[in-house]
Amino acid sequence: MNAPKAILVVDDDPAHRTMLRTLLGEWGYTVFEADDGLTAIAQVRERFFDLILMDVRMLKMSGIEALEKIKAYNPAIPIIIMTAFSSVEAAVDALKKGAYDYLTKPLDFDKLKLIIGRAMEHSQLKAENQMLKQTLGRHFDRRNIIAQSPAMIRLLETVAQVAPSEATVLIIGESGTGKELIAGALHYNSHRKDGPFVKINCAALTETLLESELFGHEKGAFTGAERRKEGCFVQAGGGSLLLDEVSEMTVTMQVKLLRVLQEREVIRVGGETPLAVDVRVIGATNKNLAELVRQGDFREDLYYRLNVVGLSLPPLRDRREDIPLLAQHFSDMFAERNSKTVKGFTPRAMDAILKHEWPGNVRELMNAIERGVVLTRSDYLDLMDLRIAPEPAGSQTARGETADAGPAPLEEVERVAILRALEMAGGNKSEAARQLGITRKTLHKKLKKYAAVSREKGTS
Repeated sequence: MNAPKAILVVDDDPAHRTMLRTLLGEWGYTVFEADDGLTAIAQVRERFFDLILMDVRMLKMSGIEALEKIKAYNPAIPIIIMTAFSSVEAAVDALKKGAYDYLTKPLDFDKLKLIIGRAMEHSQLKAENQMLKQTLGRHFDRRNIIAQSPAMIRLLETVAQVAPSEATVLIIGESGTGKELIAGALHYNSHRKDGPFVKINCAALTETLLESELFGHEKGAFTGAERRKEGCFVQAGGGSLLLDEVSEMTVTMQVKLLRVLQEREVIRVGGETPLAVDVRVIGATNKNLAELVRQGDFREDLYYRLNVVGLSLPPLRDRREDIPLLAQHFSDMFAERNSKTVKGFTPRAMDAILKHEWPGNVRELMNAIERGVVLTRSDYLDLMDLRIAPEPAGSQTARGETADAGPAPLEEVERVAILRALEMAGGNKSEAARQLGITRKTLHKKLKKYAAVSREKGTS
């Protein structure tokens, strides 16, 4: 079992520390205490904490000063600032110095629990990213794979382990998830990377044509065969061969493919002489091959030959953390391709992008962004440019709610997005506004509004 997460509560108010120790203990955390910034720094140097909850105003050393020193010592520790002095400017200053988020006193316990959970998850994701970098090293070629979600990080870790081997790999994923990109990463991170990477779609050809394309044919083997042709297995010699939509092969072709995988040789259509082949085979399908085996539509022995290592590619709806990155990547790519100036997305457009289920996965997202770039008359893509089809009533939203349950509070989502953008921009309001897809004047109005609301709560 995993040990409980350790939280250090830093506050010079004993009653407030006691309250937090009781509350956090009920939530399953191990709680440590410090009554000022200096003591907190000393404790951080002595032991590891998963998170620090720190007051701003303390006698010996302020929370902001302690924050800077702790971050200098260990920048990976998430620190949440507590303040009774409701000021967006002070919060932004804390965020600029490395705070994960801030809360105003008296604390909203539901919000506290939510932010702590997010901070823990964010910290874990950063650790997994660091592990991924160590695993992949500087020489791992992602082949344009854009990902930061835990699901994709784990997948890329497996790709990095499998790529140098000679194992046959089966990639399973819905249409549009990027199976060909993963196959490319396997090839270009193997010792075969300087050899050819040949791809063939098994669903696009009839059985006769597929056999000819895979194994080649002799001159005169059939009508129209005016010369000898080498098949994909020979063309991919010393490299890798991707059999896309391998589930669509007929039973007859499955038998012939099985023989090639077993014997490592092919016979051209119309020929008799076996040709040795040196190729790594990668299969890809959007269907459940194990289920097809049970139904008798796919040979069990071929399934096990292909599925030496199985990779399951998650659909886009299960890796929503990657959606903003992918959207911006496609926006930049298509803007350059169409000689247009597109700086980002309006908040309304990004909200719709995040909530959409994307049944067509990355391919559907890419098409929507390309359409938006072509149609937009603005520097920022709006919902009307993207023309995303609305979700059916009752469908899952990005937050796991149903449409009938109603949306999450928009102002809170907006507040978090703005503060996070300011953090990422290092407090530069112009850059934060650009990232958010709004003007600097609009951003300034939003900040003034949040400051006024915070003052009202502080005096009520």
